[in-house]
Amino acid sequence: MRALKVLPWGTGGFGTQDHQHDMYVPAFQEHAGFTVVESGLPSLTDAVRETGAEVVSVCAPPAERGATVVEALRAGCHVLADKPLALDAADVEAIAGVAAVTGLVCMPAHHHRFGAAVQAAKGALASGRIGLPWNVQADFLVDGGDPCPDGELVNFGLYPVDVVRALTGQAVRRVHALPGREQGRMTVLLLDHEHGLTSTITVGRLRGTADAPGMALHRYRISGSSGVMDVDAAKPGASVRTVTGDRTAWHGPGTVARMLTALHTAVVTGRPPETGPADALAALRVTDAAARSLALGTPVPIDSPEV
Repeated sequence: MRALKVLPWGTGGFGTQDHQHDMYVPAFQEHAGFTVVESGLPSLTDAVRETGAEVVSVCAPPAERGATVVEALRAGCHVLADKPLALDAADVEAIAGVAAVTGLVCMPAHHHRFGAAVQAAKGALASGRIGLPWNVQADFLVDGGDPCPDGELVNFGLYPVDVVRALTGQAVRRVHALPGREQGRMTVLLLDHEHGLTSTITVGRLRGTADAPGMALHRYRISGSSGVMDVDAAKPGASVRTVTGDRTAWHGPGTVARMLTALHTAVVTGRPPETGPADALAALRVTDAAARSLALGTPVPIDSPEV
């Protein structure tokens, strides 16, 4: 396996998040397909030239992320970008345009769609195991950790929305968002998809221990015309409980490691990656519509086509 040089760039996220050092750099270091390179230069373009980087792991602050991704692509590098890829649809569309012109891989870090259980369920649905899906019930609940100052809908919402789209292939056309008991911590999304599919997604953060966060629930119940499929997206893994809290010990590669394998494959083979700017745009349109729905108290349609 050819090792690609990857340059970590930026450590910003929502609130105190540092996904670069907490998630991506350790995963890149453990993956045989990548070699991490560093640069002290303030310019990303100059740092790419200095290090010979082929991939940039972008974790610039959300407000700067879109411009940073574009700079990395124009510097001739493939990109893995922390979520969200950008804060507004226009920036994501601009990124999509640059990625198309350069022919480079631009992968938003929607790593939960790469989980083993999700991938297995995707294959089973595509083969018609439960017939035509007509409804998905999903829970994405994190226990404890540092609350997001922008709200957990912005922080977590795109993950289950992206997984449902990856599983079913059906775009969302209307969003009705309902607040949970604790404002900003919990949201219920009632989604109308194409071809009559509906989904209900509960997403948010429970009041657990601040210094010991863990995934409380990550599951999907898919009803089809000839059966029902239950997917526990936290598997295959073991729940480990210690005096400092709970964590998941994965059997084999976790979601981030599997995402990096998909990134490596796309770069070295030239095949389109499983997820790209179109997926980031689709998820962003849903979470933006959900925020408007919460403010208005009514369902909000999504009329814009996906890129």
